[in-house]
Amino acid sequence: MLKNVLSLAIAISISFSAFAQTDWLLRSNTNGIKVYTGSITNSKFKAIKVECTFNASPAQITAVLLDVNTCTEWVYHTKSIKLLKQPAANELYYYSEVSLPWPASNRDFTAHLTATQNPETKVVTVNGPAVDGLVPVKEDIVRVTESTGKWVIAPVEGGRSKVEYTLHVNPAGALPAWLVNLFATEGPTKSFEGLRRQLQKPQFKNSTLAFIKN
Repeated sequence: MLKNVLSLAIAISISFSAFAQTDWLLRSNTNGIKVYTGSITNSKFKAIKVECTFNASPAQITAVLLDVNTCTEWVYHTKSIKLLKQPAANELYYYSEVSLPWPASNRDFTAHLTATQNPETKVVTVNGPAVDGLVPVKEDIVRVTESTGKWVIAPVEGGRSKVEYTLHVNPAGALPAWLVNLFATEGPTKSFEGLRRQLQKPQFKNSTLAFIKN
């Protein structure tokens, strides 16, 4: 979800305010990437929060998030991704398939990304709830319909940005605990490491977006 991206995110019936009430437990801290987990009311799956500071502007990070066709280059276990439609520069719909190790079946989902900026704080928020009905259900792939993710990208000194990503998912079907835990800790770390590398690529290093002001 990220895309999501880092792709597995929060049950759609739960508002983002639930995250603010979560008691977060630090699970890993690798190369400046902090991954937390927390319990969500009425869900057996834990929520995830990831924090990291990047040497990039909010516009650069948002440009990577909205360039969904390159997600396979950095989002953990993303097998394929396709832009479905883009109604506006800051809004799009996409389809993605997530590759899971045997014996689990792959998951897929469609998501609606929107990016907005607070004109006073300059903080950028990217929301990415799952939406249904845009792509037919495929045989042997489990469709994820209850998911949402949220990126909060805040500018800090020196042209850097502090990123907070919160997500939770109902992955549907049966998954072993070890696999759920793998995606809860290793997945976010690998994706954020990939995002750091992605931001250094020429097409993103000096990105600007008309709807994001410095």
